[in-house]
This record gives sequence, C-alpha cells and structure tokens, in this order.
Amino acid sequence: MARSLRARRGGARLHTVALIGIDGSGKTTQAHRLAEALSAAGHPATYHRNAGGRRWLGRLAHRLGRPDAQRLVGRNGMLAVESALRWLAIALALLSCLVTGRTAVMDRYSACQYASIRAHGGQRWERLTRAGYRLFPAPRVTFLLTVDPAEAYRRIERRGTDHENMRWLTAAATAYRTLPEYPSFVVVDAGGSPDEVSRQIRAHLTEWLPANPSPGTGPAPPAGPAAVRSRPAR
Repeated sequence: MARSLRARRGGARLHTVALIGIDGSGKTTQAHRLAEALSAAGHPATYHRNAGGRRWLGRLAHRLGRPDAQRLVGRNGMLAVESALRWLAIALALLSCLVTGRTAVMDRYSACQYASIRAHGGQRWERLTRAGYRLFPAPRVTFLLTVDPAEAYRRIERRGTDHENMRWLTAAATAYRTLPEYPSFVVVDAGGSPDEVSRQIRAHLTEWLPANPSPGTGPAPPAGPAAVRSRPAR
C-alpha cells in the first residue's frame, strides 16, 4: 500500500475532499459519512451536493411527456444547463466553507461535469466548461468510487427515485477513466458494503481521522494491503 496522506502531506489542513463516480456508486452515502466522521474527529466538515440538475430536468421532461431531459432541451441545452447549475453549486459550497473555515466534503465536483460531457458525446463543450471551472481549486484528495455499471443500475432501480440506462452508465464509467485528471484520483472499489467502502476511504485520511472510528462509520481499516488503488492526491 502506498504511503498514507499523513506522510505525503505532513499536517496540511484538509480544505476540500471530493467524491466522484457514476450514478449508483454510493457517492452521497459516503460523502455524508465522511462529513460526519471528520466533524466527530474535531475537523468540522459540511456536506455539499453539487448536482447539475439532470435528475430535475428528467422529471420535468416526464411531466411534459418527453422520455428524458435530452429530448426536452436537446443535448447542447442539457449540457449548458447542467454545467451552469453545477458551477453555481460548487462556487456556493466553496464560498460557504471559506467563510466558515469548515472542510467541504463535495458530493460531485468539476470532474463529474467533464465526465458527463464526454459520456454525452459533447466534447466540444469540454474546453469551454473547463475554462469556466478553472476558477475552482483542486480538492486535497478526490476519491473516484468505481462500481460495475450493472450493479450501479441495480442500486438505482432499488432506490426508486430515478432511472438510468446501462448505455449511459457504461459510457460514464469509461469517461471517468479517460479524463486527464484520472491519474490523480484515489480509486476506491465501491462494489462492497457501505462500511467496506468507508474503511477504504478512511485508510487514506489517517491524518484527519482516528484509528478507531465513531459508531456508524465502520471499524478501523485493517492492516495490510487495502482494496484501494492509491494515486497521488491533489
């Protein structure tokens, strides 16, 4: 296992942590857990859901008799709305944590928008979006939660609040792996239980989280090789 962030960062403050990945990978669950664990360990943290509005657009489309958001506003319209809404959400989250001094635990970040653009085949939008998102600092560490698209599909169907198709989930998974930022992500196998995923995440945040987690956050990471593929944190 690669050196922990403690060794690499030498006591640096944890300003921002981002959790990214395809729908159904468990980002929201793990981001909530991480914010709670950091706060319990004496590092006040706030959870931020940086959604792009695609789910809301999809629901609106259904009400208007369209099958999905893309059929309602077109691919370019959807990418424009999604990029703008996510930019605003991230900006407000960063501003809030700058004012309060709390750690920002980001459920989705700029990489999610770049992956969405690639998965939709709108690459010409990516350069423009990156120019607008360049204002945002890179998180101290970005966790990419990976899961088989088929398992992600089953999870989405079980929660019953929205729907995704396998083509989109597979394209999105591929898009994350092709991003130029990919080598800097800490890649987490999110196919296991929430507690198992939490242990993997905690194993890379030992500078800020105690060895013995609070109840509900899962047991301490076991010794030996972890199920996380370590990559340099940003």
